[in-house]
Amino acid sequence: MPEQDGFAEAQQRVKSLARRPSNEKLLELYGLYKQATEGDAAGKRPGMLDPVGRAKHDAWAARKGTSRDEARRMYVRLVDELAKALG
Repeated sequence: MPEQDGFAEAQQRVKSLARRPSNEKLLELYGLYKQATEGDAAGKRPGMLDPVGRAKHDAWAARKGTSRDEARRMYVRLVDELAKALG
């Protein structure tokens, strides 16, 4: 995976945003990160007693079929957008 794509830098930048992104954007970031680093979602979907785990799994599973490289590019673009919007 090429380091020139800015993925590692984007991971650091997202931690230093002036304001916290919405839960929707955080889940989008999570799904893209997991797809970029691990590929398609694996394992069973958490049950109803674990709503946070379930939401995270769903965000990741929604990216099924997206290549790791494309997920990395999408992650970087999303961080760029969040940095402009949230500082």
